[in-house]
Amino acid sequence: MSTITILQAVILGTIQGLTEFIPVSSTAHLFIASDLLGVSDEKRLFAFTVIIQLGTVLAMLAFFWKDIWQIIKAFLLGIKNRKPFENFYSRLGWLIIVATIPALVAGFLLQNFVKQMSADSLLWAGIRLLFTALLLAFVEYFDKKNRTLESATWLDALTVGLFQVLAIFPGASRSGSTMAGGMFRGFDRPSAARFAFLMSAPILLAAGVYESIEVILLPNTTEFMPILVTGFITSAIVGWISIKWLLNYLRNNSLYLFSVYCLIVGVIVLLIR
Repeated sequence: MSTITILQAVILGTIQGLTEFIPVSSTAHLFIASDLLGVSDEKRLFAFTVIIQLGTVLAMLAFFWKDIWQIIKAFLLGIKNRKPFENFYSRLGWLIIVATIPALVAGFLLQNFVKQMSADSLLWAGIRLLFTALLLAFVEYFDKKNRTLESATWLDALTVGLFQVLAIFPGASRSGSTMAGGMFRGFDRPSAARFAFLMSAPILLAAGVYESIEVILLPNTTEFMPILVTGFITSAIVGWISIKWLLNYLRNNSLYLFSVYCLIVGVIVLLIR
């Protein structure tokens, strides 16, 4: 089957919504699922992937809209009053900027290398799943995890930003990498997750807008619109539910479940590719 059907749009949208925020790599799972579903139209798959990723960005913005509004308001007010770091939310806005810079620079410098890596998508999906498994297990085992987001510093933001660089490679888990960065700095699990989502918002939004321009320029996009809309809505709804579930789960549970899952799936992918 060369193109994407409505049923496949629902399946892939659900997978994107589930795995974008749960630290198991949405990219890897989309690689695997599209291969198993026999989707071979690369241009349409690219367009569809971009749109469903925008769906999960919308879910994140909707879930954290109060935080985001407070950050924007305090950030601008801090600049106006020439006291940019006085308010917690204003300071958080500056920290988000600091955390965004490493991934922006790395993404620009390594874009051709990353595209070459995408040629063998299943190989890199398996490798990155195994890497994510080790990373999550490492930070879960060694870190104290007792800090809250209110104690975040410039060094914390830079560290999370550097960990976010890992997410530009095919098959990597953005949420897993950024959460690991937060836990590496000693944040408790819910704070590390909240920090990770807020830090990644600008990158995800910028990437989504940039790639959407490429989608608009593709031929025959209009006739493909029902599929795109189905995937977008599905990923947005499932993404919102996933964020809520993950934050509740992390209050009393470790990351070992996700680590084991990534290990098992990664090994299976490398064996059957």
